[in-house]
Amino acid sequence: MSTDERDIGDGDRNGASRLLARAAAALSRADRGLAQTIDDFFLPEDARLDDRTRATLTVTLAAMVAAVEGDLRRRAARSLAAAGEGVAVLDRLTGAGLLRDPGLMRELIARTRLDLLADALTTAAPDDAGAPSLLARLTASGDGQVANAALTLMATEGRRRGFLDTGRLSHTELPAELHHRLVWWVAAAILEQLADGDAGRVMADAGLHALGGHDESDRAETAAVRLATTIDPQPAELPALLTHALGDRNLSLFVALLAFALRMDFAVARQLVVAGGDPLWLALRAIDLDRATIARIGLALSNDVDAFADQLDAIVAVSPADARAALSSLALPADLRAAIAALAAAR
Repeated sequence: MSTDERDIGDGDRNGASRLLARAAAALSRADRGLAQTIDDFFLPEDARLDDRTRATLTVTLAAMVAAVEGDLRRRAARSLAAAGEGVAVLDRLTGAGLLRDPGLMRELIARTRLDLLADALTTAAPDDAGAPSLLARLTASGDGQVANAALTLMATEGRRRGFLDTGRLSHTELPAELHHRLVWWVAAAILEQLADGDAGRVMADAGLHALGGHDESDRAETAAVRLATTIDPQPAELPALLTHALGDRNLSLFVALLAFALRMDFAVARQLVVAGGDPLWLALRAIDLDRATIARIGLALSNDVDAFADQLDAIVAVSPADARAALSSLALPADLRAAIAALAAAR
């Protein structure tokens, strides 16, 4: 490479312009990166993702995008040979900010935290050592509907555990609305790389067929809710069911049973469980659990066992009626809660 002085031509000027543009972009990225680093530094500890959650969330998001992308490319490749070419779809969606969607991230963060919480629990309660799991017993139920619902949950949870082991997904297992958004985001990212004039129609058809094949019942969360509803537990049965589900590390069923008893959405009950603390203890009192059951659940799920033990008397002293009243807004439909919050914010 020569560094001798020479006349500057048009090519050099064009190269200089591109260099200036790249430098300006790099400086802009540096400014944004610094701002993000500052924001991260001042996040309170309870709002910061731990390394394991962050890593699992990263793998989950990448696997979901890959699953949708692979499905769309297979469908479109029947008509578009170029649809099989590689495109950095994940990077494109991330750069565009689409994956920062609050609904999508709320679902993925809660799901990841619940999976990791279940993984951290002890495998079985001491007095149940060697006994079949609650889910295994339910699959052998004489009630065919209960047995079928338990088998479905067992299958979906097996697939979820398989993902945690391999990092690969065949289904997004997202609620329908979020799955629809992801399919069209991925379709748009693939489409902008295709020059074929028919690509838009072909990709639209591929997306519609992909949406038609999405079965929201084929999710661990939906299967758990169906099983809890089919069991239809009476109040006296809840302590044993909840503690056995917890002892089996089956937090999807634990959350579904809690949601059923509280008459609230699975997602709301799941947030109570993954966040832990006072709202969860109130939820346990709201369904009138006794001291021993609350203690067993609290010791398993509490982030601070000593603090939980110190306030156990106060927890039990709260009446079920007062606990239900304190949590009453959480039992409202999600859209109604959102509307109430929007009106309050605009007041």
